[in-house]
Amino acid sequence: MRLLYRPAARRPRIRAASLCLLLAALPTAGGASPGSPLPASVPPVEIPLWPAAAPGSEALAAGQRVVERSRDPRVPDRYAERIGTPSLAIYRPARPDGRGLLVVPGGGYQRVVLDKEGSALVPAFAEAGGLTLFVLRYRLPGEGHASPREVPLADAQRALRLIRHRAAEWGVDPDGLGVMGFSAGGHVAGSLATRHAERVYPPVDAADTLDARPAYALLVYPVIDMGAHAHPGSRRQLLGEAPDAAAVRAYSLQNRVGAATPPVFLLHAQDDEVVPVENTLLFEAALRDAGIEHETHLYARGGHGFGVRQAAGTLARWPSLALAWIDAHAPAPAPAPAPQD
Repeated sequence: MRLLYRPAARRPRIRAASLCLLLAALPTAGGASPGSPLPASVPPVEIPLWPAAAPGSEALAAGQRVVERSRDPRVPDRYAERIGTPSLAIYRPARPDGRGLLVVPGGGYQRVVLDKEGSALVPAFAEAGGLTLFVLRYRLPGEGHASPREVPLADAQRALRLIRHRAAEWGVDPDGLGVMGFSAGGHVAGSLATRHAERVYPPVDAADTLDARPAYALLVYPVIDMGAHAHPGSRRQLLGEAPDAAAVRAYSLQNRVGAATPPVFLLHAQDDEVVPVENTLLFEAALRDAGIEHETHLYARGGHGFGVRQAAGTLARWPSLALAWIDAHAPAPAPAPAPQD
């Protein structure tokens, strides 16, 4: 069953939102299996996010730790911590269509899950979907950085600006860049969507003169609330053991939605016992109240952290839904006309 929600009246500059509670079966994107191992041709290009040490992390540039949790080399499951030098891993498909997507993995603000919510997206979103993926390895707030609450957002803003600055080099449309975040990475991506204009780091080069607003945002089982429905670990890492009411309100993203928030795609399982579904519902209500176009997909079962590898049943088809939504909001650029004789 598919249930659509549309506002009774069309407000100025607002397009309709849709709320999908249970999803009809759809084909998987391009026939790709979401749990497929990475194609052999996919080693990413990795680049540093900042030209020198990241602002506020000058003393922490060394010492990054990457841990492999998988025993199957065909299905990597790495996470990173102690990140002093944030970076982008760039996955370019065999047939790129000119669109770019910044991917922000989760990890409870304690680690960054590089594969499960990063490289594992390549078969569906890059190889089948045609998107060039930029997977962000961002700094974590509890690791000794200056302005610790802002370093994840600083890295997300910098990443979007850097991709936009070098868009011609990587063959992507600078105006159609989106962001997708998972779990705590959904809080980072949601912060970028709602706080893209805030200055959270000093400009370092020409890239920082560019707009950090994404064209659209996809938030998958996202951390949104820092109050009654918070994920305790993410809140503790970001705000400390006993944050005051002002901090809780400021970092609860349902309070940051505004007219400049881009269109949003939301996805959550109702049986998520790690990040309660109320996080998505609070953000959906804020988007609706602000008149921001959005689409919300809720599943009865799926738990937390399913990504693409562990999604089963109709949930396994969420990449197809996401790609269709991206197609509607960031169509592939038209090819340049052939030169005439």
